[in-house]
This record gives sequence, C-alpha cells and structure tokens, in this order.
Amino acid sequence: MTLREIKTQLKTAKNISFQLPDGSLVPAHFHVTEVGKVVKDFIDCGGTVRQEKVANFQLWNADDYDHRIHPEKLLHIIELSEKTLGLEEDLNIEVEYQGATIGKYGLDYNGESFVLTTKQTDCLAKDNCGVPVYAEEKVEGLTSLPISNGGGCTPGGGCC
Repeated sequence: MTLREIKTQLKTAKNISFQLPDGSLVPAHFHVTEVGKVVKDFIDCGGTVRQEKVANFQLWNADDYDHRIHPEKLLHIIELSEKTLGLEEDLNIEVEYQGATIGKYGLDYNGESFVLTTKQTDCLAKDNCGVPVYAEEKVEGLTSLPISNGGGCTPGGGCC
C-alpha cells in the first residue's frame, strides 16, 4: 500500500484498526509514534548497488487506554510528513510494530482494517548467483543503480 492509497482510505474511514498477520487486532489504543522516510543504500550479493525507499509508520501500544487515533488525525500526520520530509505519495508503506520483538510489515487494506502483511528476505542477484528466477517474483520499493560488477558472480568469487 502506498501513501496515496492509505490517504484515500482514511478520507472515508470512520475509525482505524490494524490487523496482525495472525488475524488479531492491534489494541485500539495504539499510537502512531512516527511517520518517516527510510532510505536504505546497499549492495546485493551480486555486487549491484541498490536503493530502497519506504514511508515508515511506527505503531506503539501503551497503557494509555483512553487514547484513540482518528482517521483525520492520521491523515493530517501523513500530510504534514509529506510536506516536511518530502515524502512522495507513491512510496510503499512499511509498518513497525512490537510484539515479542519489533517486526517490520507491509500494509494492505481488506475493506475494514489495515492489514499488516509479512515481509520476506530474498536474494536480489539470482541471475548472477545461479538461483532460478521465477517470472512472478517482484520486489517492491527497490531500484538498481548501474555499476560495473566485473561480469557477475563466479564460482569461488565470494559474491553469494
């Protein structure tokens, strides 16, 4: 889900709820403690320099049981973040939420609740490492930056 998509949902929503991957709901008295832009520059195992940009929301569950965030308040926070931090509307949203550990989730909407979706690690250089690449695979939010990698991975080359 992108910032544009969540703003569209918030404009007509009566309340906000977040559903965890196991189907349970984040307690209704959660706080959105951060809305930010995370930029990650990295080199994959095939030597390609990449950049990932996401809008980051941090949900926090406290003992403040009287606190409820309303759709118009979250919409205001997002719009202020776009203006102040230069967030682009097409950025995908990543959500941080602490259960037993801090988890990072994707975000979707099921018509009733915002759904925290599981994220997976992946090899981004399958073509260089001899790992089969399947046409249906897609990694959102990543861009490759062109650099010379000396012809890719070679056996014993240490790139994978």
